[in-house]
Amino acid sequence: MLPAGGKVRGVARRSDGPVDPARLDWSEDGCTLRLLGSWTTAALGEIGELPAAGEQPAGPLTIDGAGLSGLDTAGALLLHRLRERLEGQGISARLVGLGDHQADLLELVAGKAEPASAGPSELGGGRPGSLEALGRATLGWTAEGLGAVSMALLSALVSPLRVRWRQVFRVVELDGVRALPVLGMLAFLLGVVIAYQSGVQLRVYGGNLYVVDLVTITVLRELGPMMTAIVVAGRSGSAYAAQIGTMQVTEEVDALRSIGVAPLDLLVLPKILGLVVALPLLTVFANVAAVVGAMVMSAMMLDLSPEVFVRRIPEAVTLSSLMTGIAKAPVFAIAIAVVGCYQGFQVRGGADSVGSHTTTSVVQAIVLVIVLDAGFSVVYSWMGI
Repeated sequence: MLPAGGKVRGVARRSDGPVDPARLDWSEDGCTLRLLGSWTTAALGEIGELPAAGEQPAGPLTIDGAGLSGLDTAGALLLHRLRERLEGQGISARLVGLGDHQADLLELVAGKAEPASAGPSELGGGRPGSLEALGRATLGWTAEGLGAVSMALLSALVSPLRVRWRQVFRVVELDGVRALPVLGMLAFLLGVVIAYQSGVQLRVYGGNLYVVDLVTITVLRELGPMMTAIVVAGRSGSAYAAQIGTMQVTEEVDALRSIGVAPLDLLVLPKILGLVVALPLLTVFANVAAVVGAMVMSAMMLDLSPEVFVRRIPEAVTLSSLMTGIAKAPVFAIAIAVVGCYQGFQVRGGADSVGSHTTTSVVQAIVLVIVLDAGFSVVYSWMGI
């Protein structure tokens, strides 16, 4: 905010004359660090690294700002980082010589600046390593994604009336009912391919009937739920990221917060609940379509009539085999919805960022589905299922 009269003292303005570059200079005794020149955006390019003192001062280090000819927010942030760096080295720094408005500007910038540990330092800091970057990303995703979603789901269980059920049913329609054609076609063709590839081998040994066992167990336990989740991740997870990302760009999410509407309750929770309902139903539909495809191929290639095929299914498949596949669907649904919504909220900037995070959401969701499926296989093996 500007002072009365619209003038800001202590902040450099553009001029037609040459810019006095920002500089740092140690005193002879090494106890005083003098700030010289104009610490403004246009003059900070020459400052370079912090000059090393001959010996660490016995007492507190004095930073003298009397030689500053100008200071703006960029220079104030750099000065704040300089003090943080000195204190991180165990050197107590005392700042003197600043004008009132320069001191107020520095105090304002220091109050708004993020801690130096949140990112690379402007003075000699490097980019975080791969392991550190992975750790930060994991902590951020866990805290912002799973933590917030867990709290929202808990509040929904405590107060079901807060859930926007009309939007939940809308999600079931868009991501469930409207996905039936493409999912049914893919599942049917998957059953055809499995029956054809296995039937070619089993026919050599006269085991045509065992095509039913191979197809049904493979589809119901593994391929059906995983293929359904992958299709939904590409179809719906990307839509979630694109929708929320576009709202981020157009500042609609900020508008929701400004009128007191929690974006998590309006944009995320209905998607999660709707997909948790829709994905198990889609999985059952995909299982049926795949089995029908296998039955058609068996009748054409293996002389296995549909009546024999259907009678064999109860002998090949147990209830546990069916339920172990369907039990994966709600977990896959939560993972897809959370990843898509999280990537949408990470959008910054414009259309490029929307496209980038949409692509990232699809890749991450598919990888996470495969990892979760592998985890289920391990758990089922331990349980003897």
